[in-house]
Amino acid sequence: MMSTPRPWQKMTVRAKILIVFLSLSMVALGVVGYAAFSTMSDMGAYALTSSGQLGDRAVSESSTALEANAEASLLRLATDQADISNVVFLQVESEMNTLAGYATTVRARSGASSPRPLYSQSEHPQDPNASSVYILAPGVTRKDVQDELFSLASMDDVMRPVLASDPRITQVYLGTGSGIQYVHPWVTGISPSYDPRTRDWYVRAIKTGTLSWSDPYIDAAGKGLMVTCSRPVTGISDGKTWVVGSDVTLSTINTQIINTQIGDRGYALLIDRRGNVVARPGITAGEKGWDKSFATENLLLSNNSALAAVARDMVAGKNGTARVPFSDGEKYVAYAPLNSVNWSVAIVVPVDDVIAPAEKTRAQIVNATGETGIQLNQKMDAAKTLFVVLFILLFILVTVLSILFAQVITRPIAALKSGSEAIGAGDLGFRVQITTGDEFEDLAHSFNTMAADLKDHIDELQRTTAEKERYAKELEIAKGIQQSFLPDTAPTITGVEIAAKNVPALEVGGDFYDFIPLGKDQWGLVIADVSGKGVPAALFMALSRTLIRASTLANADPAVAIGHANQLICEDSKTSMFVTLFYAILDSKEMTLNYVNAGHNPPLLLKGTSSDVVLLKAKGIALGVTEDVNLQSVRVDLRPGDVLVLYTDGVTEAINDREEEFGEERLLRVITENRALTADEILANILAAITAFAGDRPQHDDITLMVLRAV
Repeated sequence: MMSTPRPWQKMTVRAKILIVFLSLSMVALGVVGYAAFSTMSDMGAYALTSSGQLGDRAVSESSTALEANAEASLLRLATDQADISNVVFLQVESEMNTLAGYATTVRARSGASSPRPLYSQSEHPQDPNASSVYILAPGVTRKDVQDELFSLASMDDVMRPVLASDPRITQVYLGTGSGIQYVHPWVTGISPSYDPRTRDWYVRAIKTGTLSWSDPYIDAAGKGLMVTCSRPVTGISDGKTWVVGSDVTLSTINTQIINTQIGDRGYALLIDRRGNVVARPGITAGEKGWDKSFATENLLLSNNSALAAVARDMVAGKNGTARVPFSDGEKYVAYAPLNSVNWSVAIVVPVDDVIAPAEKTRAQIVNATGETGIQLNQKMDAAKTLFVVLFILLFILVTVLSILFAQVITRPIAALKSGSEAIGAGDLGFRVQITTGDEFEDLAHSFNTMAADLKDHIDELQRTTAEKERYAKELEIAKGIQQSFLPDTAPTITGVEIAAKNVPALEVGGDFYDFIPLGKDQWGLVIADVSGKGVPAALFMALSRTLIRASTLANADPAVAIGHANQLICEDSKTSMFVTLFYAILDSKEMTLNYVNAGHNPPLLLKGTSSDVVLLKAKGIALGVTEDVNLQSVRVDLRPGDVLVLYTDGVTEAINDREEEFGEERLLRVITENRALTADEILANILAAITAFAGDRPQHDDITLMVLRAV
């Protein structure tokens, strides 16, 4: 049963607007008038009495607020400065990791003569900034370390761009256990008694076995105080450890790292994990030489107990602010940790600079109070008279404007109503004509634009749907073409069960495998992983597969065949993509496997019925990186019961909802539990285990498996 509408509900919109506007105007004017006349008489006396109190309170509260805001702002500034400094130090550390990685490669091919000239301090190069210098420790001659020097000359290829990319680094170098220091750029003036093996940056890197930062010291080349980021080069087992390093002067730390956000009011300082000051304005080495130890101030031992307390918090890795008395006045100290180097940065600002604006405000308020009292009384009398006149005029004006406004506002509403009904009926060509020059005209314009856009959107949606269907069909065709590159079935080989499977992450992918018939009782087994995913990886995969198959058919030795394929890939590839590969020649008559590994995940070989696992490793890097690759050919024997599993990184790097990787350990457990099954069953159980592990997490990389079981 419907309720009877109330009288106001039957009114038109125009009548409702008129009543609302008049009611609000009357209430507003009445309230304002009552409040004005009730309080105006006492306003003058109250204003004069409270003006002085207000001034004092404003100064007190502003001082408190300024101090509170200053502490918070300084803490944010210290935290921001720590974050900025962390980025800088992490960049230097990243550059050292790059140098160390390149040095590992250089050391691996040690002994080759270098086409580059080698310069000592006495041999001035034509362009010192583009050249390096070698420095030999006392008792070491160039003849003693000739081969090592030739290897070090190759470091110019990475030292020069590293130094050019980071203006905060003064120089980069590499020290060796045989007494060589190879420095870029070329410098002179280093003492003949200088031995890099005794320096803190070298000793600390050897002792820790990882990346480290030295204490401040005096540079042997005369560049002043500095700290060094150094790390040992891995993969060296001849007792002559290499250490790479880069220098950052304390002047650079002050001006370009820790003081980048500090104005004229304060300064920043940096302390290490033992409380020693690493950098601050004014710190110098004085007259000390490079062979003298340099000790900076230790804030933990300061006679200023408040400063020592701040230093303890900084050393503990905390952040915060404190007011610390100094000989030249009280100052704020805000501090935050630099987690990348286990140091801490502090911002120091005088307290007087923070509360100075409040004191200036106090003087201005006192001067203004007297002038305000005189003018306030005069304005109060005039305001009372003016208010009465304005009340009457405003009431008349509001009434007239309310009537006109109610008439004007309803006409556009009616037009918009007609337009919405037409659009709702499907007439997308209907347009609303409103020329009021206000928001209603804008609304009508938006309404018309909406109708036009809706029509265009429907047309575009139809076109886009057709385009998407075409793209989907093309990708489906591409997927079928790529799958045709892979063998339809595994070959039948006497004494061996073999199974393989490829599961791309997208419609097409970069993984592939192959079975290449090489002759009687011999098969070439290939599994490879192209960098990247999608269509680019699929195209590179097609190129790589063709070149590899052609090279292996023409060469019986796996190292020679894959080396030739690498040269062809480097010649044909115009991108920075590369491919990791494991290639083996299976001799089913002799039951042997002769293989090379070009940077691929080492396959897992379970021997017989025991729990022994052999990783099929071999020296080599990915194909397509460089034309000259040094591949190691390795031979293993197969016995009945042996299970060999070849896989790409999509298997071990499968991720579940807890961001955990499937990993080699889980893979090995699945293989061990199913080793008695056929090759097809082992492969199927591995894929099932990966699927169960990942759950609802989408596959993010191509998965390729090949299982070989000797029977």
